[in-house]
Amino acid sequence: MDQTTLQTDEVLDATGLICPEPIMLLHNKIRDLPAGGLLKVIATDPSTQRDIPKFCNFLDHQLIDQQQTDETYYYWIRKKGD
Repeated sequence: MDQTTLQTDEVLDATGLICPEPIMLLHNKIRDLPAGGLLKVIATDPSTQRDIPKFCNFLDHQLIDQQQTDETYYYWIRKKGD
């Protein structure tokens, strides 16, 4: 997927944070997004590879894509509609 074409509404930079901080920040950030909003998450904690998909699945948000560059992980999450 070409991420340059995705227009994100917000970016959450969780680089340098370790579990559970990225998920706690994600929970707060996505709550403030409008329904259908797109959030880009940048993280360096490898556990986000497991935690973010579970978070999305549990709360019915859509994980559009996830990518890794070196030690950095990128996620694009669409907030569920109301």
